[in-house]
Amino acid sequence: MNARCRYLTALPALALPALALFGWLAGAAHAEPLTLIFAGDIMLDDGPGRTIAAGGDPLAPFAAILAAADYRIGNLECPIATGGSAQPSKLWSFRARPDTLKILRGRFDAVSLANNHSGDYGPVAFMETLDYLAAAGIAHFGGGRNLADAHRPLWIEKKGLKIAVLGYNEYKPRRFEAGPHTPGIAWSEDEQVIADIRAARAAGADHVIPFMHWGWEKSTQPDDRQRSLARRLIDEGASLVVGSHPHVTQGAEIYRGKPIVYSLGNFVFDGFDYENARRGWLLRLEIDRDGVRHWTTLAADIDRAGTPHPVPGQATPCGSRGDPEIGQCLNP
Repeated sequence: MNARCRYLTALPALALPALALFGWLAGAAHAEPLTLIFAGDIMLDDGPGRTIAAGGDPLAPFAAILAAADYRIGNLECPIATGGSAQPSKLWSFRARPDTLKILRGRFDAVSLANNHSGDYGPVAFMETLDYLAAAGIAHFGGGRNLADAHRPLWIEKKGLKIAVLGYNEYKPRRFEAGPHTPGIAWSEDEQVIADIRAARAAGADHVIPFMHWGWEKSTQPDDRQRSLARRLIDEGASLVVGSHPHVTQGAEIYRGKPIVYSLGNFVFDGFDYENARRGWLLRLEIDRDGVRHWTTLAADIDRAGTPHPVPGQATPCGSRGDPEIGQCLNP
């Protein structure tokens, strides 16, 4: 066999890895997007706790919607514990029984602890919360056993994507912040948030999503601080920004082609005497390697016991990649 024949004989063997690579790249370019859901404030004490204790399920009305997503994230607005002591300086303190986690198990994959109620019953109850979440198979972020743990990203690795979700609280007064050797939550220091975004990108994140606990309660519009920080986070590498805390929805905007949803409002919560607090959103989004492909908000009407209900036919903010402005979509 001459050299030319040897070359032609070997070519298929050499070409197979390259062809496989090209096939993988072509498949990745048309890969099915990852579907994420973000929920606002979930508080399992008081009304929702009583519902669960009586054998009810506050998440049942949204069970099918939650089940259809690849990954579900919510803001857990209470410790899950039996110990600890209520903080005397707080007007409202929550603590839910450990058995309430059964309604989250299998429906939420992770929760943010970066909020102003994680420390309601002090470090003892907070540490219990971490243990109960781990036992239930529910990941957490935005809070931890120390400062490094609190700032550690939630990593989502599915469908060929690697996504980092970061959680921060900036509701004042500044308290129950994690220290180098003490448990607590992640505080929203601008330069630290930016450093965390850059670190996640350096660690291989395809996308970074900050989940912020910010803004003024009852305010249906974001303030200047929220707007300027959200835009800066996108400038520094975030693929979108999601918020909660005001107990009402706050609208959305597109900045540099990326969505900002300022507040999702409440999701499972009771005890509010104003109507806006009994209407929240789920954020459902499809994300691929190029970013958010499509996103929509799903309306939730929250009854007096704190149970959310879908609102078919209601128009809520939505958008698709390339849209210059926020659209309105009818809820299914």
